[in-house]
Amino acid sequence: MLGNDIIGGGTAPATDLIKDVTEADFMAEVIEKSQTVPVIVDFWAPWCGPCKTLGPALEAAVTKAKGAVVMAKVNVDENQMIASQLRIQSIPTVYAFYQGQPVDGFQGALPGSEIEKFVTKIAEMGPGADNGLADAIAAAEEMLSEGAAEDAAETFAAILDEEPENAEAFGGLIRAHVAAGQLDQAQAVAEGASPALAKAAPVEAAIAQLALARQSANAGPQAELQAQVDADPSDHQARFDLAQALFAAGNAEGAIDQLLELFRRDREWNEGAAKTQLQTIFEARKPNDPLVSKGRRKLASMIFA
Repeated sequence: MLGNDIIGGGTAPATDLIKDVTEADFMAEVIEKSQTVPVIVDFWAPWCGPCKTLGPALEAAVTKAKGAVVMAKVNVDENQMIASQLRIQSIPTVYAFYQGQPVDGFQGALPGSEIEKFVTKIAEMGPGADNGLADAIAAAEEMLSEGAAEDAAETFAAILDEEPENAEAFGGLIRAHVAAGQLDQAQAVAEGASPALAKAAPVEAAIAQLALARQSANAGPQAELQAQVDADPSDHQARFDLAQALFAAGNAEGAIDQLLELFRRDREWNEGAAKTQLQTIFEARKPNDPLVSKGRRKLASMIFA
């Protein structure tokens, strides 16, 4: 059996499906590889008892998937920087990455049947999956982009009836309610997310959008706020409120610029509110959004200047 090749949940077999990964090749073997196939990452340590059971069970399920998903094993004792960056607080912890982003995960050991369900779900996210849900999600996203928010919500809900832990559909349902102005319903959906689902990138992005929508509902008059900032550039509260008003009006780039200027002037103002708000906007938009890339670069240049 595959699990018998591992002593104490340790070194993974040197195969194309299951590999030991370190800080040196994490980017290549996880982030870059996940652009074409889902990658499940098992964070373990030699002294971790539950890891001894979980690791082999995961490997068996990944092998059974026959290439629809691959697995990376990370020894947190030997790769503490990765564990710190991904905020691994306990082990075993398992994250799944697809197209460069974390899409799902869990902590602690699971029964064998749950492990197989998890691996199957992640495998179905890949390009080889053909369960019809991907087409349904694409159709719902198109409805949302065309302004048919309620129709999109119905479609996302129907998808969740078939696959309750589908992160893209769950995030889409939250975003559809937000687009329809149904913020309380969006909040109710968000609060119903399982711990693993709440950590999935599509759901985190949707929750960030919800937070911004609630803030935007209280945004002040843009013209008045702009006049306040022009009259007194050191009025940090007015600049922060102006950023909210700009975002509420659909001017994300203007909002980001105002928050970056606020951070430049006083990064510690209001317990770092400018940076926190910038991160919320970045999380709410797609990772490959040019505004996000540009904003992150400018923020990083200020932080490390």
